[in-house]
Amino acid sequence: MSPPSRLVFDFAGVLFRWRPLVLLQQVLPQRAHDAASAARLAAAIFQGYEGDWADFDRGRVQPDALVQRIAARTGLPAAELRRVVDAVPAELQPQPAVVALLARLRAAGRRLYYLSNMPEVYAQHLERTHEVVGWFDDGVISARVGLVKPEPAIFALAAQRFGAAPAELLFIDDIAANVRAAQAAGWQALQFDDAAQCEAALHARGLLG
Repeated sequence: MSPPSRLVFDFAGVLFRWRPLVLLQQVLPQRAHDAASAARLAAAIFQGYEGDWADFDRGRVQPDALVQRIAARTGLPAAELRRVVDAVPAELQPQPAVVALLARLRAAGRRLYYLSNMPEVYAQHLERTHEVVGWFDDGVISARVGLVKPEPAIFALAAQRFGAAPAELLFIDDIAANVRAAQAAGWQALQFDDAAQCEAALHARGLLG
């Protein structure tokens, strides 16, 4: 397998911290009072990032409409759901070890891109707040293209936008279904566990000295 010419990173769960169960325990402790209740609440609100939340990621609904849809579906109070939606940006903090890895990749001359399922309001927050977003040559945000991972179309669009054949792209994502979808689209792909594991895999591919 030829070394990739472009590295494509996911945002939430890779570059940025994403701990939905911790978030819910912090924001709604009366409902998410332990790991089990937090997991049930996460399943109800996020639906495995399908359904209502996928429409949010896809740009089809804005925060107010999202809150009302989840409230109608789950019976949870809209005010509580709004607190969850509003708390997400503060949770999405850069992971220092991944930022350091990106810095080393940049120093090695690697071309960096991103492909993220992300609502527009959160994407704008990350762009305004975190300098590391500006380190990338380009990227695709789901809400801006009306597509979400693991749909094949978003990988085809990203490859075209990044100006590379699929086999020249290495996709790094924490979600196994997204990794499999990238591979099915002809990309190279790596499932992210943590920065050390990711760095070791990149070393093994000859992408870091």
